[in-house]
Amino acid sequence: MDRLTSLTAFVRVVDSGGFSAAARKLNMSTTMVSNHIQALEERLGARLLNRTTRKVSVTEIGKAYYDRCVQILADLEQADDIAGELQSAPRGTLRIHAATHMVPMVASVVAKLLSTYPEIKVDLRMGEAEVDLIEEGYDIALRMIAPPDSSLIVRKLATWRHVLCCSHDYLEKHGRVQQLDELAGHNCGRHLNYPFGDEWRFVDRKGKPASARISGRLVTNSGEALRSMVLDGAGICLMAGFLVQDDLDAGRLVRLLPEYRPVEMSMNAVYPHRHHLSAKVRTFIDMLVHHSAEQQKLINPYS
Repeated sequence: MDRLTSLTAFVRVVDSGGFSAAARKLNMSTTMVSNHIQALEERLGARLLNRTTRKVSVTEIGKAYYDRCVQILADLEQADDIAGELQSAPRGTLRIHAATHMVPMVASVVAKLLSTYPEIKVDLRMGEAEVDLIEEGYDIALRMIAPPDSSLIVRKLATWRHVLCCSHDYLEKHGRVQQLDELAGHNCGRHLNYPFGDEWRFVDRKGKPASARISGRLVTNSGEALRSMVLDGAGICLMAGFLVQDDLDAGRLVRLLPEYRPVEMSMNAVYPHRHHLSAKVRTFIDMLVHHSAEQQKLINPYS
């Protein structure tokens, strides 16, 4: 049997929760859909689906296989789209949701997009909360860290690191931090979206992982609130380097424990795997990738 058709049938069965529903979507008989699934299982030597008279459920192996099949089919669809739209100019409304700190970088790309392609309109929203791209109708989201949803396509734009810092006033009042484990005794401000919670993670000069459990009186999803906290001498923060570069250069803030480098993060473009990757989205991503490469040193000057 045609393997691509079998992969498509398998994905449709999992998505729709049954053979009959998948058959209707594929415009083929239920028996033919079942034959395709059976052919896949025989080829792999593994059961992909558990079948009962009432429902169909995916096995552990089937789930792993499904994730890869979805990616393969999305890549093929994208290849077809690229070929079909190669001569088509980007047009229509591009809906973007961006993390607040990425807006300055994104804004310049949006401006260039609008000036280059007169048939494009842009609806740009910002915020720190995760959004459902499909439910809320966004074409693309721009995030400081990768999302937990594995069904989304993630395109890395640039890498960046936090900087552990505080003000001179804070050091005068509380003394310099000499070891990572001393952070537990200080007032540490934490960003709500930091992926490791209250465990700040680092790499030492030999490349060995290190961490510190912290606590403090401020947890927020605002980088500017954390910046104000450290500038006012109220505590220690793990800040995005590009937010405090000028403060460090001007001596308003002090970098702590430079022998420990905070773990590397990435700025990402995120879009749904089943979403039709139109010319407007593809063009915007390409422009973002190019701009991010040019700005990498400014985004991560402390790497």
